[in-house]
Amino acid sequence: MITRYAIFEGQINAGQTEAFRAAVMEELLPKWQSMPGARAVRVTFTNDADEGAPAFPMIMEIDYDDMEAVTAALASPERTIGKAATEAFLPRFFTGRIHHHNTTKAA
Repeated sequence: MITRYAIFEGQINAGQTEAFRAAVMEELLPKWQSMPGARAVRVTFTNDADEGAPAFPMIMEIDYDDMEAVTAALASPERTIGKAATEAFLPRFFTGRIHHHNTTKAA
């Protein structure tokens, strides 16, 4: 099992937390759920963090069977659509960057 994380590092624009969260669920989540080979899609929002920790207001996770499934999903039209939607979405609510990590479940 491979879990691909999209870590949103940065800040939600002032006063936009609830709008950001609602828009993620309504606008972006359906696109991420359409990724071919996705077994599960989870979105988590940070409520608080340790003092001095980097700001990760949101983390999205998609589970795939293996790296071949990840590679196929990343090459898909659904990924192109989801990426474009995310890039159009970000300036409305968020300043920062997104980085991705592919992980193997160990336990």
